Amino acid sequence: MASHGLLLAVLAGLGAASPLATDMYVPGLPDMASSLGTTSAGTQLSLTAFLLGVIAGQLVLGPMSDMVGRRPVLLVGTSAFALFGLGCALAPTIEAMTVLRFGQGFAGAAGIVVGRAVVVDLFHGPELSRVYAALSGIGALGPVLAPVLGGGLLAVAPWRFVFVALALAGAVLAVGIARGVPESLTAERRTGGGVGGALRATGRMAARPGVLVPVLTMGCTGAATFAYIAGATFVLHDLLHLSPTMSSVVYGVNALGNLGGSLLYGRLARRRRPETLMVVGAATGLAGQLVLLTLASTVGSGLWTTWACLLVSVSSFGFLFPSLTTVGQSRGRDAPGATSALLGAAQFAFGAAASPLVGLSGTGSAAPMALVMGAFLALATVGAAVCRRQSRTERT
Repeated sequence: MASHGLLLAVLAGLGAASPLATDMYVPGLPDMASSLGTTSAGTQLSLTAFLLGVIAGQLVLGPMSDMVGRRPVLLVGTSAFALFGLGCALAPTIEAMTVLRFGQGFAGAAGIVVGRAVVVDLFHGPELSRVYAALSGIGALGPVLAPVLGGGLLAVAPWRFVFVALALAGAVLAVGIARGVPESLTAERRTGGGVGGALRATGRMAARPGVLVPVLTMGCTGAATFAYIAGATFVLHDLLHLSPTMSSVVYGVNALGNLGGSLLYGRLARRRRPETLMVVGAATGLAGQLVLLTLASTVGSGLWTTWACLLVSVSSFGFLFPSLTTVGQSRGRDAPGATSALLGAAQFAFGAAASPLVGLSGTGSAAPMALVMGAFLALATVGAAVCRRQSRTERT
């Protein structure tokens, strides 16, 4: 039982590492710009480089883990994440920082993409859904806690120490992998044919409708999430004029809603199929944004109505992410690393593309955020319905 608990703790930490590394240094961006002699655009480029690294890393390291096993990729990737963190702490220029941040994102992707594959190697059925739900709920806290932890550290130390802290976290996780994560992929289940075989396995999963639909639906859900992160900052600060403290309360309560949704999903997964819960989550999230869009476009939406609608939609992510991961990974069980790569890359790539759409849709109300979130949640609802129909067809 202790080893089981250690395994889940390490997997949760691996899943949270990249979200922490994404946002933990955000409060220190002005100091970083001054120290490295650059502009805010330069520091934002380092964040973009990190996200690109996460996307590329998942596409490479997921299939690689199908070929060589889970532990080597996890150990090397997490150790490299720690080393890149130290490199960022010592970076002399913004150009060096940007390159190092890409490397940090690439290496950190191992924890996300291989962690999902380890879970599907070791768990099945309702237990698989419950484990993914727990990991998803914990992961949802990362983007909320990261700026708080970063701000607290910056209160007592220079911005470079944020990356020292990330390096230490990576080192601790590497030790955790060595002690608590077994090799879950047996030799006979590994992908043959070298790099070409891994690429063919990824292409085979992408061409399989049973995998492609949850992958695209995961992308739409990731886009709705990123649209929320991008839009809520503007809505809460500029439109509703909330203080940073009150904004943190809103983000924190919404993150707890996401966690609560994940826990509820885990309980319901014992007697309901993940495809059914996926439809419930997508439809609920869509309903929240349709109400917000209607209010913001007509009579206006104040703090409490805006918050309530966002809370409903963000809580629905607690149903969507674990159900999509469960369905996608189960249907791609013959190449879990490649399937995990497609799911993760879609989530981050769609999300990165969706973030600017909120600003391009206009300002002056919460309607642009609700429109973008609602559009992607509508697509996610369609995808969830198709997933459920595919499941019913497979059972008949």
